[in-house]
Amino acid sequence: MRYTNVVLAGIGYEMAPNVVKSADLEDRLKPVYKRLKLPEGRLEMMTGIRERRFWNREGCPSQFAIKAGEAAIAKSGLSRSRIGAIFHASVSRDFLEPATANIVHKGLGLIDSALTFDISNACLGVLNGMVTIANMIELEQIEMGIVVAGEMGESLVNTTIDHLLKDKTLTRQSVKSAIASLTIGSGAVAILLCHKNIASDAPALVGGVAGCDTDSVHLCQSNMDQGLHGDSVTFMKTDSEQLLYAGCALAEKTWYRFLKVIGWSIDDITRSFTHQVGVAHRKLLYESIGLNISLDYSTVEKLGNIGSVSLPITMAKGLEENPAKKGEKAALLGIGSGLNCLMLGLQW
Repeated sequence: MRYTNVVLAGIGYEMAPNVVKSADLEDRLKPVYKRLKLPEGRLEMMTGIRERRFWNREGCPSQFAIKAGEAAIAKSGLSRSRIGAIFHASVSRDFLEPATANIVHKGLGLIDSALTFDISNACLGVLNGMVTIANMIELEQIEMGIVVAGEMGESLVNTTIDHLLKDKTLTRQSVKSAIASLTIGSGAVAILLCHKNIASDAPALVGGVAGCDTDSVHLCQSNMDQGLHGDSVTFMKTDSEQLLYAGCALAEKTWYRFLKVIGWSIDDITRSFTHQVGVAHRKLLYESIGLNISLDYSTVEKLGNIGSVSLPITMAKGLEENPAKKGEKAALLGIGSGLNCLMLGLQW
């Protein structure tokens, strides 16, 4: 994928208000910790995550995605009447049907000719949405498009804790498959892309590449789709260790194609933003691709893993803290269960 006409006009996000520490989750799991003789602080020690954020109990993904969308439009300074496509791209959705994008479309007051649908690809949804919009802009089908996501991780965390408390067959080995589910947080983000003629000073989306390793599809899976199998609650099993190594191996393969396709050398890159999983993943990822970890901006310690929102909200906060200068180049390193990898390049 190479783009010559696409720029990132605005990023907006919404932070969930309630801070929940890893120690708070361990307090709820005290019976499990006591029975299995697990040390206190294990969750933070294994993941590096001190806390994550949850929404209040009322609300739904579209509600928070709308707020993020409004923020992105406001930051761009552009008219929403020119937005020709909107995609909702998070794991969390209001319902199975219709697409949550419809609710966000109405909430943002977009034109009725805008292409409107959901994109679902685990933690890569927002980046997939960016590529879809960029392709449409490059083909001159639209001049502006927005991808939004509202992730609500508290349901998965609560379900996981309930399951662990009830499972009397649990062992120190079997409990490991639930650790990744306890790292999840909540948040919302929106990214507005447009043709360079509309916002010539905005950073350019240079291009990118995708990669997959579907032999690893079993390493992280949730329960069956409740829309097909009746009422159920969200539950996920993850082989975190194997996922770590398989994910970084896929990232390494994708990385060298990424540099070749967009015509960059590793020394050209001045910033990097990744999907936030945990400190071990972050360390091994940068070792695998040979990029200096000091170029990375990390939010995992305070936000946990926010699914599809994780990488873009990290980028938004990183750029707020240290605005990019003209000529800087940033690598967006996305990876999600499947396994799927998508790497994109931005240049200011």
